[in-house]
Amino acid sequence: MSSPLNVHLEQYDGPLDLLLDLIRRQEINIYDIPIGRITAQYLEYMQQAAALDMDLGAEFIYMAATLIHIKSRMLLPRDPELEKMSPEDDPRQELVDRLLEYERFKNAAEMLQQKRMIEEHVWSNPQIQSFLDEEEPGLAVSLFDLVRTFQQVLDRVKNRPVYDAGGPDVSVPEMIQHLRSLLEQTTRETPLSATELFERQPTRRGLVALFLAILEMVKMQAVLLVQKDAFGDIFIKRSKRFADVFTSPEAMEAIEKGYS
Repeated sequence: MSSPLNVHLEQYDGPLDLLLDLIRRQEINIYDIPIGRITAQYLEYMQQAAALDMDLGAEFIYMAATLIHIKSRMLLPRDPELEKMSPEDDPRQELVDRLLEYERFKNAAEMLQQKRMIEEHVWSNPQIQSFLDEEEPGLAVSLFDLVRTFQQVLDRVKNRPVYDAGGPDVSVPEMIQHLRSLLEQTTRETPLSATELFERQPTRRGLVALFLAILEMVKMQAVLLVQKDAFGDIFIKRSKRFADVFTSPEAMEAIEKGYS
């Protein structure tokens, strides 16, 4: 049976992490796990890990035994009369509950990590106020406004299934170049909607990379953040210094070094 782990043997925090990755990567309904297929892929991972002398720990072996036990329970026929008297619970239910609980904690940990990354990249720039004063400001946009927009988008997409297609994660420097390309296709009078840009990102990592890219471009004084209405959408527009910022390679080299 083919396995999604043939190309690269990944490290997992535990057996639940491995099982959840197998399920989400293949877009399997977690409430209807094909236990035979998942068990075979789980055992294949353990065999590959053993071949590479990876120490998986006793919890991986225990989970393998649990999967085999669940599979055997599902294969055993049940007496129809006994089923009428005492319907048997789905043997997979306890595993499903554990996986869902683990996923909730994992998502919470990832959000805290993303929050830490954002906080670490917040700065004060003594020249930023004079930079803003030179531009037609519209309504003042603070970091809080941008964070609020970012959080609103996260709240809307957190219940939307987001699957990693296996491609490389977009980096902050790459996202800056992407934003630069989009802005070069617009005029200063037609800014980009920050909300629309956030909602185009297929992964949460892409959302965070975009958020940090916007902050970096504000710091570089390449863009301005404006609002047309109070509490309205935030728009990103080129500043008067947009072209000058990207003329010199030093600015991007410093960013690439910072995120390497």
